[in-house]
Order: sequence, then structure tokens, then C-alpha cells
Amino acid sequence: MNIVHTIRNETVDYRDKTAIIEGDRQIFYQDLFTAVGDIANELKTHGVRPGKRVALLCGDSIDYIIVSLAVLSVHAAIVPISPSLSGDELDAVLKRIDVNFLVFDKAVYFRDDALPVFSGTVCEKEFFLYRRAAREQLPASYYELNPAFIRFSSGTTAASKGVVLSHESVIERTDAADKVLNMTADDVVIWVLSMSFHFVVTILLFLRRAATIALCGGTFPESLQEGLIRHRGTFLYASPFHYHVLSRSDIFSRDLLSGVRLAVTTAINLPVSGARDFYEKFGFELTEAYGIIEVGLPFVNSSQDVAKRGSVGRILPDYEVKIVNADAEGIGEVYLRGKGMFDAYFSPWQDRQRALPGGWFNTGDLGRLDKDGFLFLVGREKNIINFAGMKIFPYEVESILNQHPAIKESMVYGVPHPQYGELPCARIVLRDEIKAHLDIYEMRRFCYRHLATYKVPKEYHCVARLDKTASGKLRRW
Repeated sequence: MNIVHTIRNETVDYRDKTAIIEGDRQIFYQDLFTAVGDIANELKTHGVRPGKRVALLCGDSIDYIIVSLAVLSVHAAIVPISPSLSGDELDAVLKRIDVNFLVFDKAVYFRDDALPVFSGTVCEKEFFLYRRAAREQLPASYYELNPAFIRFSSGTTAASKGVVLSHESVIERTDAADKVLNMTADDVVIWVLSMSFHFVVTILLFLRRAATIALCGGTFPESLQEGLIRHRGTFLYASPFHYHVLSRSDIFSRDLLSGVRLAVTTAINLPVSGARDFYEKFGFELTEAYGIIEVGLPFVNSSQDVAKRGSVGRILPDYEVKIVNADAEGIGEVYLRGKGMFDAYFSPWQDRQRALPGGWFNTGDLGRLDKDGFLFLVGREKNIINFAGMKIFPYEVESILNQHPAIKESMVYGVPHPQYGELPCARIVLRDEIKAHLDIYEMRRFCYRHLATYKVPKEYHCVARLDKTASGKLRRW
């Protein structure tokens, strides 16, 4: 199987339909696949083969989608790289996922030992390709998986991982999600999220159903307003932050969303107040979705029931859910299994059978099911901070903070925020010889050199000590 071949076959009757819009630029389905074929052929000349790992560093754009599809079409595996990563973080991904090639847009990154590529194609960005000497010390089962995506994650422990998805899993999870999203060729999708974090279940599903995707990645919120006015969207896919702005800003009138059949909110939990504000202004309920890179999109609350605000909905038909170790109120650990589950962790290598006993995945989230089967998430077992839809792992930030010469030890935690979900903050214990003064601005500059911007703590609090468990581990709360 190949997801690109699947998309091409399913959109054969829509060759003259607009596939993607970006500002004044647009591309039809037939031209999209012509461009994909041209770039795929060039990738082959540079040695890109099935199973090779191609990191893609590029801003959200038509070009991002074209290059992604080209990589997938030759059965190579994409490793999406966020443009917000620091140089240290980029190097860590390339090494940990043993990347063979880095394709990058010169506007966001550059290195002298790379070759210019894709000139003479429809791509407007200036792309370069860097060939890396990979170790290729991989088990045979990696190639047998038919890998399509490897999404790097810092994990919840010191051991980093990459979530591996096969073409088969991508097709299964897009099929599963569409049983509730019901995408059609009549849909115009208004897109504002980062493709580095959101692509598999969304962009690929929209293309499978021959929808039109309008990219609104310019200055926010003006670009979103322009997209809604010019393209008359029928489907919104955004985060609670975006909907908060929609509800509060005067530039978005009630009738601007009159043609929207579904407004999906994802990435972080939707506050009940946010759902209420949106309904009071626009007259219909937001649809909260619960997405997990290892699983897909197993929950979508499309009930339009005011009483179910705060829930991510019922489990989709192709999935199962169970609550483990529930307390007296029915709150416990959320476990999931079903179609389109991830195929392996890349580093260290662990296939699905070993990673998922009985096929069940422990989400790390705490929740309860009501009498109607609606899932309400109430917290996390894992200490992940969710900032504007982007996950921050405290251990990763702490490892950087603890390298600063003024810091003895640190603890990073999230503080609830009405717009961003949570803000990353840090408690720090200073070394005895530097307790007299701490330059917070210098501390931030240090963090910016080693971390993506969104991961840098927004507040720093000096404390005499950090609370620890009897075994010496940080006590997190």
C-alpha cells in the first residue's frame, strides 16, 4: 500500500478541482500529482529509496504538501521537523532517527554542504538537500513495516523515541476518522495549524476526499479572517487558542461562519468557557477532538449537546476504550486500541507487539466515561505541558536548564492559561556561589539557544529546594 497512490486513485474524478490554496496561489489535483511525480523522480536520482528517512524542514505551504507526498510516493519515510526547533534540537532528531536526508527550505534553515533541488518545478520555495551518513543499524522488521512517517517525540522519560507509522496504518486511521468527520469534495477546509504536528489524519484525509484546503498561515488573526471571507470555508480545524480569538475579536462577525458545517478543536483541552463563548457568538457548538500520535483520532465530540461540553465524545467505531485503576468516581487511566495504531517506536526500537500488550495503549491521560459513553479527560498521568497545542516534556527543558552554570537543579511545570492551555514555568535552585543574583534575561537567552521558542519557560521562580520522593525523584504537581 501507498497513501499517495491511494489519494491519486480516489481523486481521479476531481483532476480539475482546486486541491490547495495559499494566498493568491492555488493548485489543482492534476497539477498536484504532476508536481509530486517530478519531485519524486528527482529524489530518486539523489538516492532516496524505500525505507530511507527524509527529514523535512519547511514552513506550512503548498510546497510542504507537494514535497511530503513526493517522499511518501517513493516509499521513503518522512521525519517532519518543526521550523521552531533550535539547532541543537534539529541535530538531536537527525541523529536519533538516523536520518538519511534532510530537505529544507532556505528561508528557515541553511548549511553550505547541501545541494539545491527541485528547481524548474512548481515549487516556489528554494529547497536544498543534505545527504547524511546514516548508520543503518536497523532491524529487518523496520523495512517490513512499509514505514511512511516517523514522528520524533522526546517522550516522558530521558529516552527519546520516534513514533513509526506505516502506509497501512495511515490509511486505516484516516478511514476511521472519516466515519465521524464525513469529508467530501464539497468541503473547503480552513487550515491554521502547524503541518509539522498535524498532517497524517487531517491533510491526508482531506486530500483523499478531494476537499479543498485553504492555508491561512499569514499574520494571525487577519489571515484567518481573509481566508473565511475569500474561500467560504465549510470545515474549520484549529486549536482552542484560535477559537478564543474568533469569539473575542470584533473582526469576526457571526455570519462569517454561517457556511461552516463543522468547527473542530484539537491539540489541547477545550475549556467549557471557551465552548460557551463560541456558541453564544456563532450559534453552534464546537466539535472537540482527541488526537494522539500513537493512536490517531479515536474521539470526536460531534454531539452538539450543551450538556456534553468538556467531553471529547464517544469512542469512534474502529476503536475501543477502557478505564484502568478507576477510583470511586470512575476516574482512571485511559487505555485505547483499534485500527491505525502506531507500528513501532524507532529509538530504541520496539515493535507494536512489544509496546502494546494485548493491543492496548496507555495514553497517560486520566479520565472517566459517563453513562452515555462520553469521555471526560480530567488530567494527565504523564507530566506533559500542552502549550497552544504543542507538547513540552519537562525532562527535556530541565536537562537544558541544569546545564546553566547558575543552576543546581530545576523543575519545569505547567500553569493553566485561558488562551494557551498551559504556560511552561520553572522552579530553580541556584548554586550556593551564585545565589546573590540571577539574570533572568540571560537565562532566557541561554534557553533560546538550545530549545524551540515555545519550550522556553515563561516564568522562573527561585526556591531553596525542590520537593522529592523518598527515592529521590522530583515530586511533581
